[in-house]
Amino acid sequence: MASRRGRIRFNVGGKIFETTATTLANAGRHSMLGALLDDSWNPRQPAEGEAAEAEYFIDRNPACFAVLLDLLRTGELHVPPNMPEKLLNREALFYGLLDQVRAARWGPFDGNRLQLVDSVSGRAPGDGTAIRAGPDGGCCVAHGSMVHVYDWMLEEHRPISLDYQQVNDVGYIDAESIVISARERLGKGDGGMGVFSSSTGELRHRFRVSHYDQVKSFTAGALSLGSSDYKIFASCKGRCNEYGIGVWDQITGQQVDFFYEPPGCCLGDADKLQWLDGDKCLMVATLFPRTDNCFIGLLDFRDKSVIWSWSDAGTSVSLSLDEKRVLHAIAIEDSRSICVVNQYDDLGFIDLRSNAGGVRWSSRSKLTNRKAPNEESCYPKLATHDGQLFSSMNDGISVFCGPEWVLTSTLRRSYGGSICDFSIGGDRLFALHSEENVFDVWETPPSPII
Repeated sequence: MASRRGRIRFNVGGKIFETTATTLANAGRHSMLGALLDDSWNPRQPAEGEAAEAEYFIDRNPACFAVLLDLLRTGELHVPPNMPEKLLNREALFYGLLDQVRAARWGPFDGNRLQLVDSVSGRAPGDGTAIRAGPDGGCCVAHGSMVHVYDWMLEEHRPISLDYQQVNDVGYIDAESIVISARERLGKGDGGMGVFSSSTGELRHRFRVSHYDQVKSFTAGALSLGSSDYKIFASCKGRCNEYGIGVWDQITGQQVDFFYEPPGCCLGDADKLQWLDGDKCLMVATLFPRTDNCFIGLLDFRDKSVIWSWSDAGTSVSLSLDEKRVLHAIAIEDSRSICVVNQYDDLGFIDLRSNAGGVRWSSRSKLTNRKAPNEESCYPKLATHDGQLFSSMNDGISVFCGPEWVLTSTLRRSYGGSICDFSIGGDRLFALHSEENVFDVWETPPSPII
């Protein structure tokens, strides 16, 4: 019998393994091994008239099966040094155990426990535009008119080419779908946005924008895909001054709204969009050096109103290069504030409860600024994740925690130059360097099993 008193025997590539139903239950109901158990998690009995097998024969690699079976028994992944990682991942995919392998390789994201686990060289040195983390631990990197896509095993898929159209932004709808915004080329009628397959690079859908029932070509800029009601937001610029924020349904791909740019608000040139689920509004930030003055606003699409805004236009008549300029911004809903950063890596906070407040600057440059000689600087970027604040500066990323945003750790390496962009997702942090176009992968090690 393949099962006896709860024990199950396998012949994998000629090698015999014996385990229990309890161990196989750790594989999960939707895995190949979990399918050998019935609804009560007991070994399935042969159907009436069906001969009972002495063992289950699987024509696969026995060494990899031993590693995966040990993972199900102990929750720990021990890979022999002579076993290629690609081979193990291939076998894990066959058995439906990729999620278990991933969970054993790295734990839940924690900025203060991150470790550098890999660095991947890019294909176009000095031309990196953006890096975005995927929900499954993969990422994509935009270089000029190309987007290079990597799965969670950091194997590169077929790149996405936009035929010499400049990529402005990129993001994941899900692990299989990537949306890309691009600049319109004069006289070409292209640009705009499209959804592409992350595995094949094929175009699945091209987004259209209509003004007064007429489809128009446009340049799409910053993206936001964090809406809980499955909407995609993009800053848009048309050739006939159709500036504003377009909205599309993620499922149907149809345009559902457009917020036209009101006087005094820079929406079509926005550098940063962020959907705020709690307030049901969109944060829009247009920053230096795209414009001489910074504008940050909250848009309510229900009545097409700007419910809150801030600008440094009235700070002084003419800002000198030594003045603090806002280079990036991110909303922090829990503290009802917007965090900004300037060229000196000073963090600033703007109170969302007041329209008249200024920036409360908190100098961090003495703690975080370490610029190597002859190193090209990149504009700092901000991100938040699970109550932690992240800020890039030169070749490092600082992590801040607590109600006062105290500096708690710094991620840094010396190869590749300054960090031009970074992204958090799939329990990983990806950092793209400017000079060599190498990107780093940071993970939190799994918690020890007691």
